[in-house]
Amino acid sequence: MGKTIAENILSNHCGLDVRAGDIAICDVDFCFGQDGTSSIIIDSFKKLGVNKVFDKEKFRMVIDHSAPSPNIGVSEIHKKMREFARDFDLGLYDIGCGVCHQIIPQHGHVTCGDLVLGADSHTCTYGAINVFSTGVGSTDLAITLACGKNWFRVPETIKVIVKGRLPAGVYSKDIILRIIKDIGANGATYKSIEFYGEAISALSVDARLTISNMAVEMGAKAGLMEADNNVLKWVAGRSKREPRPVRAGLGARYAAVKQYDISNLSPQVAKPHTVDNVSNVEELVSTKIDQAYLGTCTNGRLEDMEIAAKILKRNKVHPDVKFVIAPASREIFIEASKKGLIDIFIESGCVVVGPGCGPCVGTHNGVLADEEVAISTANRNFKGRMGNPNSFIYLASPATVAASAIKGKIADPREYRKRL
Repeated sequence: MGKTIAENILSNHCGLDVRAGDIAICDVDFCFGQDGTSSIIIDSFKKLGVNKVFDKEKFRMVIDHSAPSPNIGVSEIHKKMREFARDFDLGLYDIGCGVCHQIIPQHGHVTCGDLVLGADSHTCTYGAINVFSTGVGSTDLAITLACGKNWFRVPETIKVIVKGRLPAGVYSKDIILRIIKDIGANGATYKSIEFYGEAISALSVDARLTISNMAVEMGAKAGLMEADNNVLKWVAGRSKREPRPVRAGLGARYAAVKQYDISNLSPQVAKPHTVDNVSNVEELVSTKIDQAYLGTCTNGRLEDMEIAAKILKRNKVHPDVKFVIAPASREIFIEASKKGLIDIFIESGCVVVGPGCGPCVGTHNGVLADEEVAISTANRNFKGRMGNPNSFIYLASPATVAASAIKGKIADPREYRKRL
């Protein structure tokens, strides 16, 4: 009987034939921490009493969640990270480099068939390029940093098949929000999800990363896709390592099989305060907003910037709306500037901030006031997510966010379909 992608990758990394439910001790290809988690990684690593990391080329730290630092306490954490990197001769991506989940695949640290751990819940993003990647706690990450291994309970897998062709004004963010609405915020807890279908195959790698990024919003450990020619080309342009694509075998056993036809899908919006509280945009078009946000590890890539710019060009942000834009990496910021996208954003009334996670995680660069309403391309809308538990966050695609910023209320991007 064949195995799922997760079963195959974990088997390859432990040297045994493991199946869902088995416990496996596996070699890890790459691991990392960010500035919200690396302080504990460093402390835990030092308590182990080891004097070197397992492989300095297979670990990075990224300063992205509070970059640049908004206060003295965070500045001390950043200093601690820089000193640890210097003392152990480790690579570190400092302020301005961008969001960890963009930088790590963009700089070629991971490739198809890898097993990756990150001290950040959205590490599942790299499943779009055929990587079993999952978030772990800082102490678990410290163990891997010391020995290059960790233990796993092999997850069951849900197979998701997405059929049809996306209508104009509808994007991969809308696909994943529709799936989360159906499966639920806890419907895939400790499971892997495999995404298939002609709708997935038609997406760019940027768009696929959006879908895998939000697998954890269903509780999933990983959100995996096969490595087709588009993925292999994308990876080859970034990584010097040989890809080892992994497919599910014939007869692989799934916990469930879900099918969706997105041919008539409307733009989707997740309402406060849970990601699975999803409605069609038509039901929300009168909802007033105070802030719009384009960026994050979900939708801060160049393709997302281009989509928003097409709508914003020759339009103005509503006078009652603050529109904050954060490219996901320095390279994306540079490319967006070369393409004239940054000029469009600034001329339309947006505020473009440095690459990083600040507005999404609520540390700085756009903390909401009491009762304010934001529409965001982020992946979470829990109370307090953007820095204030007394505010309200809606989640949507870059197109919906841009259209809403112009209108001053949640808007249907299909009004601008001739531009998209």
